[in-house]
Amino acid sequence: MPKKIAILGSTGSIGVSALKVVQKLKPSLPIVGLTAYRNAKELAKQIKTFKPKMAAILDWKFFPDLKALTKGSSTQILAGEEGVAAVAAESGADLVLSAIVGAAGLKPTLAAIEKGKDIALANKEPMVMAGEVVTKAAKKSGSKILPVDSEHCAIFQCLAGNPSPKEIHKILLTASGGPFRSLDKKHFSRIKLKDALNHPTWRMGPKITIDSATLMNKGLEVIEAHYLFNAPFGKIDIVVHPESIIHSMVEYIDGSIMAQLGTTDMRIPIQYAFTYPHRVESPVKRLDLAQIGRLRFEKPDRQKFPCVDLAYEAGEKGGTYPAVLNAANEVAVNRFLNEKIPFTGIPKIISHTLRKYRPLTNGNLDGILKADRWAREEASNAR
Repeated sequence: MPKKIAILGSTGSIGVSALKVVQKLKPSLPIVGLTAYRNAKELAKQIKTFKPKMAAILDWKFFPDLKALTKGSSTQILAGEEGVAAVAAESGADLVLSAIVGAAGLKPTLAAIEKGKDIALANKEPMVMAGEVVTKAAKKSGSKILPVDSEHCAIFQCLAGNPSPKEIHKILLTASGGPFRSLDKKHFSRIKLKDALNHPTWRMGPKITIDSATLMNKGLEVIEAHYLFNAPFGKIDIVVHPESIIHSMVEYIDGSIMAQLGTTDMRIPIQYAFTYPHRVESPVKRLDLAQIGRLRFEKPDRQKFPCVDLAYEAGEKGGTYPAVLNAANEVAVNRFLNEKIPFTGIPKIISHTLRKYRPLTNGNLDGILKADRWAREEASNAR
């Protein structure tokens, strides 16, 4: 039976890769919903190609452009947060790919979950900000959450047939180490934007690329894994693996370690989520271990990359602290991308914001969003 798909964030790197998967597997994966942040031109092209029932652009300023570019189309065109949430919940999708970068992905993801849609989760922020809220909502509605992040997809596969937390000794999240793995810390103050955007193994959007350079990406993944797999933080370790061939591992109490390997191509985890619980042929390049020759592993240098400890700290504190961590990081990364602060300013701003925060007792969605707004203002003004 065809599985109807809605893609939130269809013009980003994950969304574009997802549409390539859909084109290879059509007509088994009809597209019924598409959304973008502000790229009206690209979204209009996608609407013309895939003819979804509904589409939305988040930024209202680009709504007139999208309407003009899709004149005569049968697709219902919407805009704003409400429009994106409507595509997630009302387009008739069986599976919603949540690939909106940042906190903007939380509300539409929850809207889809509340309607009982299965979620292919490609953005960390909903789980980092509101993991407890999201998992409770999914349990109530019966939604399945299928991780698309290569690391969490790997863990999901390694847990197949062994889901009991009592049998897990460690979850081992692998990290490439980013572009500055071997750079001496004394040179960090001179890191340029172009260097931070030059990831050694993955090609991603600018925000996640910078997160990989600071290793905050891995810290956020630790918090996401905590909620996705019901694992205590003491059982989630980070292992630097420069080749990025092993995407993550699970060590069991009997000493066995299960690992998922593959090339660095996001079409693999996207297709797995789209076709789950089945596997189908994929056009991606096959892995040649003999050609690779060797795989290396090392511990992350937490002195060079303080974002790792900041993430563990916020995760352990729980409540609204992870939302504050996420918001402060988004603001700090944006300031670095706009060359307003140095690379070393990113962890400083995050640390400052966490230290200034006085936690809210209310961990519901309103409390989380309030903490998010406070942290953004504080991080924006931090020096």
